[in-house]
Amino acid sequence: MKALILFSSRDGQTREIASYIATSLRNEMECDILNILHIQDLKWEQYDRVLIGASIRYGHFHSAVAKFVKRYLPELQERVTGFFSVNLTARKPEKRSPQTNAYTRKFLLQSPWQPDCCAVFAGALRYPRYGFFDRIMIQLIMRMTGGETDATKEVEYTDWAQVSRFAQDFAHLTSKS
Repeated sequence: MKALILFSSRDGQTREIASYIATSLRNEMECDILNILHIQDLKWEQYDRVLIGASIRYGHFHSAVAKFVKRYLPELQERVTGFFSVNLTARKPEKRSPQTNAYTRKFLLQSPWQPDCCAVFAGALRYPRYGFFDRIMIQLIMRMTGGETDATKEVEYTDWAQVSRFAQDFAHLTSKS
């Protein structure tokens, strides 16, 4: 069994989560990890499963995620698939499920693709790494939502135990063959 893990990451946390999932699955299956923004030609016949992870910035996934899904919908529908989103809203436990996370719910409602499993993970806040505009905008959003606003801090909100559970759920989904 072999899985393709694709990610769209703005500041690297989604890439880290994708890598963590691949490491968690190494005893279950082989995994290839690719940035969805750099996909050229895929050899779909190599993969039994596909997992897509995407981050949110200013309320939106990168447009490449929806374009990929539309372009490769038949290939996705033939395989066991999963989706995870990464956003700072999910730092609040009540916003950490596909049903309660507005961004993920909206994506799934609008998408022609319906993954076999789905999760929402809290991301990381990395103020010192942001440019001026992003730092100010994210501080404003965090102030409005009761989050961290100290521009000298880096805070990782990701619940790695939740990520591990999701990886195992994905690994044990029944094959579509």
